Amino acid sequence: MLRQALYVARKDIKFIFRGRETWLWAFFMPIVFFYFIGTITAGGGGFSGKSRLALWRPADAGYLADQLERRLVEQDFLLFHPADSDSFAAEPRRLSLPAAFSDSLAAGRPVQLLYGDDGDAQARAWRRLRVSRAAYGLLADLIVTGEQGAAPDSAALAALAAMPRALSVQVAAAGERRRPPRGFEQAVPGTMVMFTVLVLGTSGAILLVIERRQGLLRRLAYAPLSRGSVVLGKWLGKLALGLIQIAFAIVAGSLIFKVDWGGQLPAVLLAMLVYAALMASFGLLLGSASRSEGQAAVVGVLAANLLGALGGCWWPIEITPPFMQKLALCLPTGWAMDALHRLVSFGQGPASVLPHVFGMALAAALLLALAARIFRYD
Repeated sequence: MLRQALYVARKDIKFIFRGRETWLWAFFMPIVFFYFIGTITAGGGGFSGKSRLALWRPADAGYLADQLERRLVEQDFLLFHPADSDSFAAEPRRLSLPAAFSDSLAAGRPVQLLYGDDGDAQARAWRRLRVSRAAYGLLADLIVTGEQGAAPDSAALAALAAMPRALSVQVAAAGERRRPPRGFEQAVPGTMVMFTVLVLGTSGAILLVIERRQGLLRRLAYAPLSRGSVVLGKWLGKLALGLIQIAFAIVAGSLIFKVDWGGQLPAVLLAMLVYAALMASFGLLLGSASRSEGQAAVVGVLAANLLGALGGCWWPIEITPPFMQKLALCLPTGWAMDALHRLVSFGQGPASVLPHVFGMALAAALLLALAARIFRYD
């Protein structure tokens, strides 16, 4: 029976990946959603990543401008030099150095840096702090070299930077993180969970409807294959599609969007395996119950959007009212997202997601049993 089911599953997978829409919605569109949602939600009460900064540097800015640039890069700024003043003024984040910057500092004359930022108040304050750290760090080094009686040149500053520091700070986690995930650490898992529903609830279900309408399932009824083998094979094909989607999302999230999946990756993979099994059962049930491709598509798209929104795929469910958080735990997407947040975002152990795994496994088995009961060849 298993050999026959694997044969059916292999044929299904080959047929599914012949369609361009499968490649579009399983691989291309998730990347678009990763970037779009992750970018617009990257603020969220915290700040991370590099900031693009336009730097206007006069020709006579001198060697201390190089020192300031190095410190700005250390503060996670991506620096670039606009070609003209109009281009510089059009940039949302810009820093202007005065003429004779190095000569003025070396002579002890006051120097004014002009910083402009068109971002929101919180992000603007954070970037201003980083610019100030770079500027005052350079000023502190100049004061130290002056106290040592050395000329404030590149060699003296390099020697000062190479000196061992008398004070160091060791940073360690103070306990379980309480801050909800944001940016790509929310967008990548959320999109992965939602698109698994979307693809298996549309492509997976529609394929079954098409095969029934075209008489392909009726031919299987005359083949030396048991009904159980056909149902299991169709389910395994959808499970394989879901697992391919999930594997691609995890790899793309790690390599492209630098998502850290934490130290419990085996537990993450187990939770996603069971979730894919649940969505495969859902796709098989929807395909067995649908009378037309349009009906399967509408239900699949509606289910993906409703489950995605209510289950915490679009935003961290932790920022919603308590009743919404309780509602999410009644939905399969909510189970999956809560498991991912526990393992990836809050650093909890595998035992914390055992109820999620057992619940999704039980639901997958029940839906599969129901799908097998109503499965029909024509």
